[in-house]
Order: sequence, then C-alpha cells, then structure tokens
Amino acid sequence: MREREPMTIVIDTVLPPCADDPTTFLDEYLQAPPPRSALTAADRRLVEAKRATAHRQCAGCPVFVDCLYRAVVEVDVAGYVACTTEAERRSIRRDLGIRVHDADDTAYGARRVGGGPVSHEVVLTVRHAYPKDTCQQLAERLGCSTSTVKRHLRKAREDVLVGGSEPDEHSDRPTIDAVLDAFDELSSSRVA
Repeated sequence: MREREPMTIVIDTVLPPCADDPTTFLDEYLQAPPPRSALTAADRRLVEAKRATAHRQCAGCPVFVDCLYRAVVEVDVAGYVACTTEAERRSIRRDLGIRVHDADDTAYGARRVGGGPVSHEVVLTVRHAYPKDTCQQLAERLGCSTSTVKRHLRKAREDVLVGGSEPDEHSDRPTIDAVLDAFDELSSSRVA
C-alpha cells in the first residue's frame, strides 16, 4: 500500500498596502497634518514625500475603489484613507450632498468609556494651549486615547462647515462613479 503524502494548502492573498505596511498610513502627519505655517521647509518636504509614498501605494491597491467609496459614503473614518485626508473626504461629501454618521454611531464602534468621557471643550482647550502637539501627545496629556482626541478635533472641524448649511442626511447614496468623479476633481488625486 502506498503511503499518502501530506497535502499542502497554499493561500495566495494580496494584502492591501495599509495592512501590509500600516506604519506608512498611520503616520501622524498624514492623519492630522499641521498647518503649513507651523512647518519648516524641510518638514514640508518630508510631509510631501510621506504623502506621495502613501498615495502611490494606496492608488495601486486592489481594493482602492471599495475603500474610497466606504470612507466617503458609509463611515467617517479618521486619518489617511484611499488617497484622501479627512478634509478631502469632507469636501467630496459636500460636493455630493451626502452626510455620514460618526463611527461611534454605527456598528463600527462605540465611544470609549474606560477612563470616563473627555469633554469636547477640554480637548479643544488643550489643543489651543498646545497647537504643535500631535494627537498622540494631546491624548497623553488628557489621559485618553488618540482616537478620542481625533474624534473631538474632527467634530470641531465639522462644526465649522464652509459654505453654510449641512448637506441633507437623507439624500440617496451616490454611485461609485460619482464618488470617483469627485475624487478626480481633487488636486491631490494626481499626487505621486
């Protein structure tokens, strides 16, 4: 009787660049870029180089279209996602007349309750007192998570909508083509 050789199963998966090399996409300068005036010329070049690297990797991702659509239409995520910053995704939403719920209001997650809530005003006060601190440094000062700081800063930016009123929350979802067309209008869509 012939002895069977053990079977080997090979799973060939292609990870998106953000999963394969998360440090590139979790860089503080991509997630919450400081104002240009707060950076030296050398720092600006460094930030531009980091963004170009992330953009090239992101643009070539096999799930780019789905990632962009979800980040614009389905859930308001923080940071650099699908070749866009938070501000660019807000701009696309305004252009398309859509509004998404915060991540805490969806099945994607809930607000942090471990150390007690950190008030919105306290986060803004600490940001004003330490404008050059990163979100991580602010979180350490406040004794909360970085995502809590980002959520409050994002809310503060959203409260100051450019152009007046908020888009209609109950509008129909845009098509993938409409989201891609709005993305193509961004000057940053041509970076790399």
